Amino acid sequence: MQQVARRGIHFMQKLNAANVPNDLIEKGQNRVIDASLTLIRERAKLKAEFVRALGGAKASTSLLGVPLGHNSSFLQGPAFAPPRIREAIWCGSTNATTEEGKELNDPRVLTDVGDVPVQEIRDCGVDDDRLMNIISESVKLVMEEEPLRPLVLGGDHSISFPVVRAVSEKLGGPIDILHLDAHPDIYHLFEGNKYSHASSFARIMEGGYARRLLQVGIRSITSEGREQGKKFGVEQYEMRAFSRDRQYLENLKLGEGVKGVYISIDVDCLDPAFAPGVSHIEPGGLSFRDVLNILHNLQADIVAADVVEFNPQRDTVDGMTAMVAAKLVRELTAKISK
Repeated sequence: MQQVARRGIHFMQKLNAANVPNDLIEKGQNRVIDASLTLIRERAKLKAEFVRALGGAKASTSLLGVPLGHNSSFLQGPAFAPPRIREAIWCGSTNATTEEGKELNDPRVLTDVGDVPVQEIRDCGVDDDRLMNIISESVKLVMEEEPLRPLVLGGDHSISFPVVRAVSEKLGGPIDILHLDAHPDIYHLFEGNKYSHASSFARIMEGGYARRLLQVGIRSITSEGREQGKKFGVEQYEMRAFSRDRQYLENLKLGEGVKGVYISIDVDCLDPAFAPGVSHIEPGGLSFRDVLNILHNLQADIVAADVVEFNPQRDTVDGMTAMVAAKLVRELTAKISK
């Protein structure tokens, strides 16, 4: 994976060595970016037209993959997650009905607009500043097509920043965020990378894109993580006190007075007994039913969500974590669609 991640850098070095004019390189990059956005735009239009023709949907979940892994601080396997999650959703080992009774086979409940071609864009030498803008623009293209609401398949957790930014900007104001994770991901910088997967929520809070940020499942947090939490007014719920906080967390009501609610689920919020296929294995986490209880009982208008940090390269037990990630996507779909 590291070789793949470096491919774009090597390609650009060869172009520079060949003295290819910068304006020629930039034109090529722009063509690739325009083609990528056009594909997402047209797929979103097509899916939304179909949903509207069927009628009766006020909100319809639409999957958008962002296969990005190079901002991980440890392993880059989450870049391979979106196709594995899709495969698990439709593998046939279970039916297409969610626990709350929604039918995933109904396109008014779930559609798919494909992936942002992250590696192809990076292979053209596009830097992370532009890449984050492309991800944001892709999310906005989905949101422009009523009644579609994006459910983003990561990728590492760095994708949450451009996605949340897009949602907030498109809706015209801050949102409430429910973030389930073993880690707060709120370092100012991690290893000098402002877009690190460990810094995504610092960027979100700095940008004013969230009014409330609730972080649940935390059990690996440094002094900087706590200080940053206090600085931004984050509500951090650590696993060591979960038995005390359970009743509150399983009866949340969010989003009053703001534009909506965003849910970000890092698969490592779960105890590794339930989801071993993650890059950062942190024992002592939530059970799968804990997570579902929080989701099912949440009172909120969910405008978008993401499921991130599933690492297929560590999913060695018959694809169990892929099925866990798929189940999270299925139940989030039921919560978003109406």
